[in-house]
Amino acid sequence: MTSWTPGWGEFPEPLLEFWTERHLCSLTTLRPDGRLHVVPVGVALDHEQQCAWIITGGGSRKVRNLLAAGDAGGQVAACAVDGARWSTLEGTGVVVHDPTSVARACERYAERYRVPRPNPERVAIRITVSRFVGSTGLFAP
Repeated sequence: MTSWTPGWGEFPEPLLEFWTERHLCSLTTLRPDGRLHVVPVGVALDHEQQCAWIITGGGSRKVRNLLAAGDAGGQVAACAVDGARWSTLEGTGVVVHDPTSVARACERYAERYRVPRPNPERVAIRITVSRFVGSTGLFAP
């Protein structure tokens, strides 16, 4: 296992390719009672805003977990696996409701996966990434 702390201008090419390819992810958040909550999600990196995005329904458990963590957000981990290749991003997730942020998250999601279906209850989770961990080959220069 190797880790890397984002310097968004110096992103290792194999890691960038991995997080651009279509891989479903698992998102881990903490419930208010401290138990882990793990669910499948799509995660899209945003180099311009130096974050990662997830789109979801406003009433989802993951959203309630992050809202319960307070205005500063909560710790999250999102992991993607492709055979022997894998990577996890770790950071702080914050729920955002404003239309501009949600639209940005949807655009990034569409680039990696597909155009999302309409959802009037949609919100976005903005993840400030503190580090990536993963299989060694993803961190080669």
